[in-house]
Amino acid sequence: MKLDKRLQADSKHIYELGESTLLLMNNSLVDWFMLVPRCDEIEFTKLTFELQTEILKEINLVAQFIQGQFSPDKLNIATLGNVVSQMHIHVIGRKFNDPYWPAPVWGQAGSRIYTDDQVTEIKQAFERFFATNDTQA
Repeated sequence: MKLDKRLQADSKHIYELGESTLLLMNNSLVDWFMLVPRCDEIEFTKLTFELQTEILKEINLVAQFIQGQFSPDKLNIATLGNVVSQMHIHVIGRKFNDPYWPAPVWGQAGSRIYTDDQVTEIKQAFERFFATNDTQA
């Protein structure tokens, strides 16, 4: 499955899970991840129940990682697809002091791209987390 050009331009590859590719949105002002299921369907509800369940396990795994790694005040989980139709699920750790709170993260002015070292640290942290929690995904 080829990744949509906009998703590719706006994110960093973190990990290949069983059913999805895990991406990090390239804006370090918010702990913003995306799961991109490897399928042609654009609507989550049109997937088989079994595939929905597997992807939900991956969503929960990423949510647990965000909660443990970044200690958000709130988790946002969404599948919109209004701009990019390729199915992707946002899993976002929000903090009361993030620059966008309480507004949605989409379309906000101002961002701060991750350094290569920061991306490497997040990748390694997720790999360690996954190695001890892979029975859930």
